[in-house]
Amino acid sequence: MESAWEELNGSHAGRRRDLCLDAVGDVLETGRLTASEAERAVERLIGIAVCDEDHWVRESALHAVCTASTHYALPYRVVEPLAVGVDAFEPLLLPYVLAILGCTHDQAALPAVERFLQHSSPDVRREAEEAVSELHWSRGSARPTAP
Repeated sequence: MESAWEELNGSHAGRRRDLCLDAVGDVLETGRLTASEAERAVERLIGIAVCDEDHWVRESALHAVCTASTHYALPYRVVEPLAVGVDAFEPLLLPYVLAILGCTHDQAALPAVERFLQHSSPDVRREAEEAVSELHWSRGSARPTAP
């Protein structure tokens, strides 16, 4: 994974930057990183997704975070910059952001996600509905059961 980060930051990365992020996603997909290593990688990916100007780079970063969210329990604090900056994402990228926020299983993500239940894009609405369901389900499953 370090070689992918180095290539991403190198002066010759150019149009291959999104492919470097795909390589990072491939490593995350193995599930072989420690939780702290995965969190550090996700933090870097989110920084790229929030700040980069290239749509394809942002999409690759978000895709890698989605991949990580299926193999690691990502705490809300790690992905919170997505919730804070959610309005800056174009509609094609919002489903990634909403899915990631839903996978945190943290009620703190609800306000950011619920705002998109009435979005003009059906894909965004559908992903917002799924994320809200995931967040409500996780809240319900966290309750202690009666003896």
